[in-house]
Amino acid sequence: MGADLVGAIPHFEFTREDGVKSVHKAFELAVKYDKMVDIHCDETDDDQSRFLEVLAAEAYRTGIAERATASHTCAMHSYNNAYAYKLFKLLGLSKINFISCPTENIHLQGRFDAYPKRRGLTRVKELTEAGMNVCFAQDSMSDPWYPVGSGNLMYVLDAGMHIAQMMSIEELENALDFITVKGARTLNILDRYGVEEGKPANFIVLNAKSGFEAICNRVSVACSVRNGEFLFERAPEVITTDNPLLKG
Repeated sequence: MGADLVGAIPHFEFTREDGVKSVHKAFELAVKYDKMVDIHCDETDDDQSRFLEVLAAEAYRTGIAERATASHTCAMHSYNNAYAYKLFKLLGLSKINFISCPTENIHLQGRFDAYPKRRGLTRVKELTEAGMNVCFAQDSMSDPWYPVGSGNLMYVLDAGMHIAQMMSIEELENALDFITVKGARTLNILDRYGVEEGKPANFIVLNAKSGFEAICNRVSVACSVRNGEFLFERAPEVITTDNPLLKG
């Protein structure tokens, strides 16, 4: 019927066995119809929710890793390190993509905890350092799960870098990758993504001279272009003051 990808939410199934079957079925359909697969995977604080290993194993066996994505993977936040060490070997072999939704995850996870409360964000820093493709996104636009979702990825990025404790100069200088090229890789659109001759003229311009400045100053979008046409342009902000120290 023209679906772009296959999805599943295994941790919502009645039993673990049902969840495993749902992941297998999703990959079966993805391979059959040559589609991407995106699993809402382990979006829970339950450290025994381990469908990520099933997803990664299927991606490895079927050979469609670049088209397979694990979204959320919040339970990884609670995995013991011995298991996580073993899991990371499989994840590295599978080469799957990861989507983290930091604003929703920090809002929804840890609700059954007394203090100290878990953050519930997947291991963004560790996955990135291991060379895996992780991107930030927002999957709730002013809905019951996250009522203040606006789709502003600069805000999502700001939250993600704070929650993941990625504040070194090098990490901040590369931070925009989480909402640009890494997202494009996850969506399998690198062949038509980027500002290059021959590619669609789809881009936004930020009010900053560098990526580092854009992150630090939480800048706004100056304009958005789609297929060479301006969707909008933002007028420059004007600040007035009578303070002589601030003039000029």
